[in-house]
Amino acid sequence: MPTKESVVQLSILPERVAVVEVQVKNLNEKVDDLKIDVKDMHECLDLTRDGIMQQLSKMHEESCAQHNELAGKVKEIQVFKNKVSMYIMATLAFAAGTGWLNSVSFPHILKFIGM
Repeated sequence: MPTKESVVQLSILPERVAVVEVQVKNLNEKVDDLKIDVKDMHECLDLTRDGIMQQLSKMHEESCAQHNELAGKVKEIQVFKNKVSMYIMATLAFAAGTGWLNSVSFPHILKFIGM
């Protein structure tokens, strides 16, 4: 025999099931919203990644161009330095070979340079 309490519980069972069904339906809607939000975020991240990669590529190309320009300038300076060093050494060798270094004093050199 069913007790009074079990009869009451069975009578409210359809209402409780209806409430649970509504809650599940709400959860399903929220999950669908989350899926849409995740999809939108994924697309946004893809666009951001593509933009960053393009910017990095542009920066890399500019950096390479600057390094090549700088390398060219450094090479020109080295060539100039080598020429000047060679001329100075040749002049000193000529001056030492002719005996000019022994006959000139330091004040005469400063006067010749203009100091």
